[in-house]
Amino acid sequence: MDLFDESGLKNLASRAPLAERLRPTTLDEVVGQPHLTGNGGPLRSVVERGRIGVVVLWGPPGTGKTTLARVLANTVEEEFVPLSAVTSGVKDLRAALDGARGRLKYEGRGTLVFVDEVHRFNKNQQDALLPALEEGLVDFIGATTENPSFEVTAPLLSRSRVLRLRSLTEEDLSLLLDKGAGELGIGVSAEAREYLLRLAGGDGRRMLNALEVASAGTKRVEVADVERAIGQRALRYGREEHYDVISAFIKSVRGGDPDAALH
Repeated sequence: MDLFDESGLKNLASRAPLAERLRPTTLDEVVGQPHLTGNGGPLRSVVERGRIGVVVLWGPPGTGKTTLARVLANTVEEEFVPLSAVTSGVKDLRAALDGARGRLKYEGRGTLVFVDEVHRFNKNQQDALLPALEEGLVDFIGATTENPSFEVTAPLLSRSRVLRLRSLTEEDLSLLLDKGAGELGIGVSAEAREYLLRLAGGDGRRMLNALEVASAGTKRVEVADVERAIGQRALRYGREEHYDVISAFIKSVRGGDPDAALH
């Protein structure tokens, strides 16, 4: 790699989304999922063994499935080959497997094939993986937001270790928010912080994206900045708003308007 290439990569990294810039490189840096990454956890055991095998990561969006796959590949020093089940076909998969065979033969280096949204792979695509998994040519991680028992074929599922990821807790999200604010060099008001944590719904990527957009042109993010970033007003329900909301609710019920009452 020449100096121009290195400079280009640095420029590209600086333009990457905040969530990408904060992506951890070791298990110890991963926020959330302690049942998987902590001492005695299955992913910690994988790292200690030095071989990933066949794993399906099942969990909600923004909980770290892709991050964990990248971290594992980096930790066991394997080539990370990402594929999207939405855009990749059998031809792309076979090309990835051919590359893995050549890499193992000429470099002595293993390959981790990562398939995002693996539940969107059809039966032929999933079956095309089986011989490579049988002979141990590649390690494999599939990520899915759907129950793999219904969406992943039985032959692939029988070879896989299914690990379930949980939505990020408020403590996890708060830690991510601090990291994001530090990376952006901004402050966040207490009210905006509370709104961002509530808005995230356990999805760290969603929160960081909202924070990054809200921070444009300001050194201190307020609720109004977040509202502008996501295109909707915050629903406030503090002490001051309590009686206004109750009054509106009672009037809606009295007026026989079920939609307004539910709102």
